[in-house]
Amino acid sequence: MLKINYLRELFVQQGNEVCNSKECVAFAREQQQWLQPYTLFRFLSSRLRSNISEWGDYSSYDATTKSRVLDEYSDAESELQFYTFVQYILYSQLSEAHNYAKSKCVALKGDIPIGVAPDGVDVWCDREQFNLSVSAGAPPDAFSADGQNWGFPTYNWEQMACDGYSWWRRRLQYMSRFFDAYRIDHILGFFRIWQIPRLAKSGLSGLFSPSKPYTCDELAAAGFVLDEDKHTRPFVTREKLSEIFLEQADYVAEHFFKEADDGFYTLKDRYLPLQALHDELYSADSPLSYTLKEQMLRISGEVLFFKNTEGCFTPRIEASHTTAHTMLSVSNRAAYNRLYEEYFYHRHTKFWYEEGMRKLMPLLLSTDMTACGEDLGMIPECVPWVMHNLQILSLEIQRMPKLYGMQFAHPCNYPYLSVATPSTHDMSTLRGWWRENPASTQRFYNEILQMNGKAPEEMSGEIATAIVRSHFESPSMLALFAWQDLLAMDERLRRKNPDDERINNPANRNHVWCYRMHLTVEQMMRENTFNDTILSMVVSSGRLMDK
Repeated sequence: MLKINYLRELFVQQGNEVCNSKECVAFAREQQQWLQPYTLFRFLSSRLRSNISEWGDYSSYDATTKSRVLDEYSDAESELQFYTFVQYILYSQLSEAHNYAKSKCVALKGDIPIGVAPDGVDVWCDREQFNLSVSAGAPPDAFSADGQNWGFPTYNWEQMACDGYSWWRRRLQYMSRFFDAYRIDHILGFFRIWQIPRLAKSGLSGLFSPSKPYTCDELAAAGFVLDEDKHTRPFVTREKLSEIFLEQADYVAEHFFKEADDGFYTLKDRYLPLQALHDELYSADSPLSYTLKEQMLRISGEVLFFKNTEGCFTPRIEASHTTAHTMLSVSNRAAYNRLYEEYFYHRHTKFWYEEGMRKLMPLLLSTDMTACGEDLGMIPECVPWVMHNLQILSLEIQRMPKLYGMQFAHPCNYPYLSVATPSTHDMSTLRGWWRENPASTQRFYNEILQMNGKAPEEMSGEIATAIVRSHFESPSMLALFAWQDLLAMDERLRRKNPDDERINNPANRNHVWCYRMHLTVEQMMRENTFNDTILSMVVSSGRLMDK
């Protein structure tokens, strides 16, 4: 708020002069394709203050939007000029910073997020490029046992392909003005995305898109006897309802469920559509708390298969934890488990390879920037094939090894086409990780660091230095470090509590980008011993020639 207020005061003083300068006029003309809708979007957002679907005649952008806004709002022209003014300042400052960095032989690396806001300017301008009835997310992983629902729409890749993915190419080409390399956030999304019904509360209700679900004939050929009523709708025990809903269990059982012949409870037919269940739960007279409403939405995903509109069937991830799985006969359970293994680990290898190549190649050819892929999580074997073929750097994290069965990776074995880093913004820092699992820490201390005896409860500066040094000395093209992990080497400079170092926790919606530096740049410039330590590591690892 302080920044925007300052910019408004600056606009009053210098707005006309800056906006009428030949440099700003040229900027506005060259960037009109995105700048005009962006400034209109910012203006309308400040006036209408609701979701874009509720903006009436302005709910989507077209060639007439600007003239209609100028006719309706007397202050629109000045406000549009203000937002142009702000963007020009940002453009100028970042361009200047990039040029200065290049003069010092410093490369800047940018970031391409995998998603856009459902009520953001991208959707407002190009609604047909997105699937708005679903959300992107992640299946269960080390970050979240329940999976993640990120809340933003997935891409309509078939529509994007019609014009050669111009939406993506424009995005990257503008970035290339400021950056020499870029990170592709969740590169798996270019192969397949974890797609979740928009109203679902759990990532467990998702499925891969695109994918190849099973036909009835394929299920039968695999020896699985399909009963759609039992295998595509949620089942739960009465005991489980009591455990979850406590004193509200009787109401929930009677209102939402019907008892099946075998004593299990399943949702009533009218609540099988997720929209219908959602509307009932969030009606004005619902006696359930917000937490219990979320639990009901989670239960709606407790199935063995999701059935699509073509009559094909997709196994639900981690279906072995569902009541429906326990209801299977021994032979049917074995057949289901084989189908599950095939679907999640083998069935899509060639299919997703072709998807990744088809989408990523035109993006990479659109700029000269070096591409780095964030390839963490449930990685199909086709992903490293594509990344190697297209020379995209992988992300290597010691505590998340790529080889099956390993607990820790060895930085000395990383490939050249990679980025080596001890942690990411979505993880605990080195010091935080050291505290999380004493058994794992002990094994790392003895086997990786080759230290004897019991591991200390807190990571010492000496240990942090050894880990950082091993990453500098890895064969990886780039070694990248969170500021907190570098400070971990100096016990005088780092924070007292490691928990205060974490940037973002994807499993906790209340812990988002919380970190703030506790030292000023001026202080750090005076820390000669610390700075010399880092410089010596850079030089001795061969990443910078000593002058």
